[in-house]
Amino acid sequence: MNNGAPKSVRSVSIIRHGINGSSKKVDDQVSVEEPLEIRIKGKSIAITMRTPGNDEELALGFLLSEGVIESPNDIIEIAHCPRNDGESANNIINVFLADSVTMDWDALTRHVFVSSSCGICGKASIEAVLQETKSIESTSELPNSLIHSIPEKLSKAQNDFSKTGGLHAAALFDASGDVLCCREDIGRHNAVDKVIGWKLRHAEATPALLAVSGRASFEIVQKTAIAGIPYLSAVSAPSSLAIDLARSSGVRLIGFNRETGFNHY
Repeated sequence: MNNGAPKSVRSVSIIRHGINGSSKKVDDQVSVEEPLEIRIKGKSIAITMRTPGNDEELALGFLLSEGVIESPNDIIEIAHCPRNDGESANNIINVFLADSVTMDWDALTRHVFVSSSCGICGKASIEAVLQETKSIESTSELPNSLIHSIPEKLSKAQNDFSKTGGLHAAALFDASGDVLCCREDIGRHNAVDKVIGWKLRHAEATPALLAVSGRASFEIVQKTAIAGIPYLSAVSAPSSLAIDLARSSGVRLIGFNRETGFNHY
């Protein structure tokens, strides 16, 4: 049984080949990818491939995005638990809900396995997703200079990407442009779930913007809206469905936020 802190980076031995025909054996660092099983009252509801670390936040963000919970008061206890054989203690997390939370197991629309790169594919229908999405009502306007500063701040907040080049990042910023929370994960939507889970635990925090290191997919916009975050900034492109959802939910969607400027959709 591994009771130590989970590792997000692992060293591996590789052979590095140069363009001049040279080769040498060196050590390289890679991002760790392991399955996390999320249970409610001991019943498995999802398995996601993720980078270990901040698993409780990931589970909270996942449950909030799925509409299972709405506030920290809906949670009695959340903790890792071992399997019957005593192994993989860090890869199973169990959540106990308050008695006031009504669980409709059949309404959980994700299948048992969720890949680290896609979340919406587990949904039963697009209509079910749209019904879950809340509308953002915010009149706050962030200055362009603040929005333009986000990618550099996000990059500096990433600890493991520079070591591996294989992790996505998500971060929450306040209205002054300060980083409130940054999380990295091999899965884009996992990184977002982790920061949303952090937000759920820190009710005093008021994030004005969620930044992601990649593209803005439909599900990322959906999670932003459900978490009540007014702005979403992505380094890369949004999809057409992401733009439609942002406009209908009131999320201020920023794409291609890079050195030369950004697009406001």
